[in-house]
Amino acid sequence: MSLKLVLEEITKVEPWLKIAQALNSESTYKIASPNSLFPIIANHVAKNSAGVLLAVTSNAREAEDLAHALKLWHKDLSVAEFPAWETLPHEKIAPTSDIVGRRISVIRRLIHPDDKFKEAAKLDVVVAPVRSLMQPLLASLAEIEPLALNVGDSIDLTQAVTKLVEIGYERVEMVERRGHIAVRGGILDVFVPGHEHPLRVEFFGDDVEEIRNFSVADQRSLEIAPHGLWAPACYEPFLNEEFEPVGKLQLFTDLFPKNSVVLLSDAEKVKTRAAEVLKTSEEFLNAAWLSASLGGNIPQEVALGSFKDLATLEKNALQKDLKWWQVSPFVGHVDDEKNFDVIDLKARVLDGFRGDFTAVITELRNKLSLKWKIVIASAGAGSAQRYLEQLSGADLAAKITDNELANNLVNIYISDISHGFSLPEQQLLVISDTDIVGMRSSMKDVSKLPTKRKNSIDVLTLVPGDYIVHEQHGVGKYVEMTSRTIGQATREYLVIEYAASKRGQPADRLFVPTDQLDQITKFIGGEIPALSRLGGIDWEKTKGRARKAVKQIAAELIRLYAARQASKGFAFSADTPWQRELEDAFAYVETPDQLSCINEVKKDMENTVPMDRVVAGDVGYGKTEIAVRAAFKATQDGKQVAILVPTTLLVQQHFNTFSERYSPFPIKVKPLSRFQSTKEINETLAGIADGTVDVVIGTHRLLTSDVRFKDLGLVVIDEEQRFGVEHKEHLKALKTNVDFLTMTATPIPRTLEMSLTGIREMSVIQTPPEDRLPVLTFVGAYDKRQVAAAIRRELLREGQVFFVHNRVSSINRITQELQELVPEAKFAIAHGQMNEHELEQVIIDFWAQKYDVLVSTTIVESGLDIPNANTLIVDRADVFGLSQLHQIRGRVGRARERAYAYFFYPEEKPLTENAYDRLATIAQHTDLGSGMAVALKDLEIRGAGNILGGEQSGHIAEVGFDLYVRLVGEALAVAKGEAPKVDTEIKIELSLDAHLPHDYIKEERLRMQIYRRLAEVTAESEVLNIAEEL
Repeated sequence: MSLKLVLEEITKVEPWLKIAQALNSESTYKIASPNSLFPIIANHVAKNSAGVLLAVTSNAREAEDLAHALKLWHKDLSVAEFPAWETLPHEKIAPTSDIVGRRISVIRRLIHPDDKFKEAAKLDVVVAPVRSLMQPLLASLAEIEPLALNVGDSIDLTQAVTKLVEIGYERVEMVERRGHIAVRGGILDVFVPGHEHPLRVEFFGDDVEEIRNFSVADQRSLEIAPHGLWAPACYEPFLNEEFEPVGKLQLFTDLFPKNSVVLLSDAEKVKTRAAEVLKTSEEFLNAAWLSASLGGNIPQEVALGSFKDLATLEKNALQKDLKWWQVSPFVGHVDDEKNFDVIDLKARVLDGFRGDFTAVITELRNKLSLKWKIVIASAGAGSAQRYLEQLSGADLAAKITDNELANNLVNIYISDISHGFSLPEQQLLVISDTDIVGMRSSMKDVSKLPTKRKNSIDVLTLVPGDYIVHEQHGVGKYVEMTSRTIGQATREYLVIEYAASKRGQPADRLFVPTDQLDQITKFIGGEIPALSRLGGIDWEKTKGRARKAVKQIAAELIRLYAARQASKGFAFSADTPWQRELEDAFAYVETPDQLSCINEVKKDMENTVPMDRVVAGDVGYGKTEIAVRAAFKATQDGKQVAILVPTTLLVQQHFNTFSERYSPFPIKVKPLSRFQSTKEINETLAGIADGTVDVVIGTHRLLTSDVRFKDLGLVVIDEEQRFGVEHKEHLKALKTNVDFLTMTATPIPRTLEMSLTGIREMSVIQTPPEDRLPVLTFVGAYDKRQVAAAIRRELLREGQVFFVHNRVSSINRITQELQELVPEAKFAIAHGQMNEHELEQVIIDFWAQKYDVLVSTTIVESGLDIPNANTLIVDRADVFGLSQLHQIRGRVGRARERAYAYFFYPEEKPLTENAYDRLATIAQHTDLGSGMAVALKDLEIRGAGNILGGEQSGHIAEVGFDLYVRLVGEALAVAKGEAPKVDTEIKIELSLDAHLPHDYIKEERLRMQIYRRLAEVTAESEVLNIAEEL
């Protein structure tokens, strides 16, 4: 709902009228007001200004939040955000196409607005972090023509594609990210930067017949796009190879028409930030000069593209007849030498109630008795309804509304503002969710983000030379995909090479038609396999040996499974009102996967059979929230919960999260690790024994004999692969009648295999939360200059850096070297040999942003959540295991900023083949949710020796992992007494063309994927779904 009515009420009195009048004067104004009123001030200035408003914030997060807030206060306002590059002007790394596209869209709309397209219409407000103003731009950017298409327009499809590629779009097989385009037959898919959904343009000849939105998740067309396609450039040239600007430069403020207003939000913060950006970028440049003196090539012109200071920006703006105003919470002058006229809005900031609803009711009762108008702005309908019930329960009149502002009751609006305020002279009080609860999440409209495509592993991504397994014919080598015409029918085939039937003869080849692709899997098994012979009995013998071996495993697994099915666990009750209240208070929008996973966990808990579920979700995908809700559900039935985590630091972090989420409820949460004193540990143990402790979070200290639960109902294990065999045996003893929830980020193959065969239930979270970007990953030889540049880039955006050096003996020396490289940064050291309290303090201080760089051992590997740390540097990455590298990389990229990960190896030492494979894998799998792919690749590199013990790995090496898993599944079915599933082979020979034309889907990988899906369908509806997608 819009807060337009509240806005009108606020702005109709004297200080606000003065702002409107001041816009016609030549004076420079400063508005004294708390920052929570800035969206209203900006709105008011924009409505009364003859030009465009440029609202300046100190950082990107504030800019995003402000753009969102402006739309809440006034839906008719045309607002756009002008983001800063996330790289530096003189770096060799290009900013993302999404950021560039949004920038050029704003530039184009300022100079050449086009009202035929909503995305190109004239702007009222531009919101920008100060850094984006400080970077000069090419004057020619506004003249880069976008591709603009409406239904009925005529253009040659090839010409349209050429144009898009020219202006920076990347042609791919399938559109998944902003800045991508794809062509299939007469269909053009385009994902325009800043858009919620990609667009599908259908051509009939050269005419545009239809433009629709479509879903990234399943590639299906959605509703008609009412505003056509307006695709701005998403390539921003700046410096050429010689580091010279490629054209005339200008400042962003040069683009604004006369009488526009530059309005600084929280002016002191903006000035401080601008000074920091300038200082760090100069140090970055000096480092570049130093490298130039060592043989690099950085000419003088690079300084032209450097950031400009705020004084230069102000002087330039005033020369161009723009107004330069400031908003500040301080009434005094910002600079003594400047003569500001001050407008004091006499607004007061709220102290906040931090979850104390009794204090809220007292305050509201007091204000209503004085005839104040009160607004509670609630982020969602659920919390609005809860406020209504709580206020009614306290005998306070309240109403959910969007069109009135009464002074005899509490007006509840559904609107997500960040902070409230009070205006004593107008007797108006506005309270937000944050003021009441004390928590604040991202303000970005997450519901508007495109659903990411789920990261399913396409096991049939084959390149020539890959080994495959054909169920009937055995292990072969993939050669190519080819078309053959027999009679009138053209089909595509996979050509597979097998061992020669006779010595000295050429290898045999098998042509597998694409409708049989369900019988082919990629070979995963460690060593290079021996090729099978076609038509021989060797393959059947090999399969027979493997079948015999898996029977033994199946029997053992079935014994465990049967014991679990037979044992009677506790059936938890359905959700309580408190459970719904806890879930409503979650600060983010759940991803669809998270919701289905939560529902699966609850369903298991409500069943009498004890739960044994694995939740596999990549690092930072919201697994902790699932544990929070499951544990809460268990406590509602009076049961205790044990949460087992691998490190003491994680205990502390989870303890903070659970305590914060459970704060409004009478639930006692306690930590148990070496961070606690003996007295604290004894108190916790007593509480566990007498039932007064509801939830305990601990390391393997929880598995010692002195921990005795009064009534344990649920065990949650975080990062299962980090616990040893003896810990797992201890847990197994509990397993028969307690519910188990296991969480893992890199599913270890054992877990993967168990879940694939249905012994443990598995939920997979494959959709990234909010708008997380993949981590930009670099693998290379260690280079001091690159390390210094990486740290400085992070400092420029007020971020922090993890530097992982896994040798305690040399960690102080490395820190000293880094301090000399980047003297302006503050460094801290963390490793497992430190005194635990000292270590805890270092982590807490790093989390509180007292340090810029944390130099540590792999203690950061597990679950440590520091959202502000978005650059990771790993020294000697060649000695780490693959799942370790993936885990460590998961420490960064947890906020909205683009994250960087550098994996360095020593320049002078050659890499082993396995180290090379590990680093190549981590470099290739940078996409969000690549944990599953990494697990399979890990299996391929290490072989399968430690999945099921050495005796089994030989069989996996012979038949490949996929077929082996399938054989285990069959053996289990037989052991359970189920009839083995027999696939009847049905051959239908039709003299019809049955292939996907190359001019419709050019990429072989995509065609193979679709053939494979068609070969695997089991119902007609699946065929229709694939046809619709095509």
